[in-house]
Amino acid sequence: MATTTIRVDTETHARLLELSRASGNSILETVSDAAEALRRQRFARQVTVEMTELRQDPEAWKEYVGDAEATSVADGIG
Repeated sequence: MATTTIRVDTETHARLLELSRASGNSILETVSDAAEALRRQRFARQVTVEMTELRQDPEAWKEYVGDAEATSVADGIG
Protein backbone atom coordinates (compact mmCIF):
# COMPACT_ATOMS: atom_id res chain seq x y z
CA MET A 1 0.00 0.00 0.00
CA ALA A 2 1.37 3.39 -0.93
CA THR A 3 1.39 6.00 1.81
CA THR A 4 1.64 9.75 2.15
CA THR A 5 2.19 12.17 4.99
CA ILE A 6 -0.64 14.19 6.49
CA ARG A 7 -0.44 16.92 9.10
CA VAL A 8 -2.71 16.86 12.13
CA ASP A 9 -2.73 18.98 15.26
CA THR A 10 -1.15 17.52 18.40
CA GLU A 11 -4.52 16.85 20.05
CA THR A 12 -5.70 14.79 17.06
CA HIS A 13 -2.38 12.94 16.97
CA ALA A 14 -2.75 12.10 20.66
CA ARG A 15 -6.27 10.76 20.06
CA LEU A 16 -5.03 8.69 17.13
CA LEU A 17 -2.23 7.25 19.27
CA GLU A 18 -4.69 6.42 22.05
CA LEU A 19 -7.07 4.73 19.62
CA SER A 20 -4.21 2.84 17.97
CA ARG A 21 -2.84 1.55 21.24
CA ALA A 22 -6.28 0.54 22.50
CA SER A 23 -7.01 -1.45 19.35
CA GLY A 24 -3.53 -2.80 18.77
CA ASN A 25 -3.51 -1.29 15.29
CA SER A 26 -1.00 1.04 13.69
CA ILE A 27 -1.78 4.73 13.30
CA LEU A 28 -2.07 4.11 9.55
CA GLU A 29 -4.77 1.48 10.16
CA THR A 30 -6.51 3.74 12.67
CA VAL A 31 -6.59 6.69 10.27
CA SER A 32 -7.86 4.41 7.51
CA ASP A 33 -10.57 3.02 9.81
CA ALA A 34 -11.55 6.55 10.87
CA ALA A 35 -11.84 7.72 7.26
CA GLU A 36 -14.00 4.71 6.39
CA ALA A 37 -16.20 5.28 9.46
CA LEU A 38 -16.68 8.92 8.45
CA ARG A 39 -17.53 7.90 4.89
CA ARG A 40 -20.13 5.42 6.15
CA GLN A 41 -21.55 7.94 8.62
CA ARG A 42 -21.99 10.55 5.90
CA PHE A 43 -23.57 7.98 3.57
CA ALA A 44 -26.03 6.92 6.27
CA ARG A 45 -26.89 10.54 7.00
CA GLN A 46 -27.58 11.16 3.29
CA VAL A 47 -29.77 8.06 3.05
CA THR A 48 -31.71 9.24 6.10
CA VAL A 49 -32.28 12.66 4.52
CA GLU A 50 -33.40 11.11 1.24
CA MET A 51 -35.74 8.63 2.93
CA THR A 52 -37.27 11.43 5.01
CA GLU A 53 -37.89 13.44 1.86
CA LEU A 54 -39.36 10.39 0.14
CA ARG A 55 -41.75 9.73 3.04
CA GLN A 56 -43.06 13.28 2.76
CA ASP A 57 -44.42 12.51 -0.71
CA PRO A 58 -47.22 9.94 -0.22
CA GLU A 59 -47.32 8.86 -3.88
CA ALA A 60 -43.55 8.49 -4.14
CA TRP A 61 -43.46 6.58 -0.83
CA LYS A 62 -46.25 4.23 -1.99
CA GLU A 63 -44.34 3.56 -5.20
CA TYR A 64 -41.10 2.97 -3.28
CA VAL A 65 -42.74 0.50 -0.89
CA GLY A 66 -44.44 -1.27 -3.79
CA ASP A 67 -41.16 -1.59 -5.67
CA ALA A 68 -39.41 -2.82 -2.54
CA GLU A 69 -42.04 -5.48 -1.94
CA ALA A 70 -42.03 -6.56 -5.59
CA THR A 71 -38.27 -6.96 -5.69
CA SER A 72 -37.65 -8.43 -2.26
CA VAL A 73 -36.07 -11.85 -2.16
CA ALA A 74 -37.17 -14.40 0.40
CA ASP A 75 -34.22 -15.45 2.50
CA GLY A 76 -35.79 -18.64 3.81
CA ILE A 77 -35.56 -17.47 7.41
CA GLY A 78 -38.90 -17.50 8.99
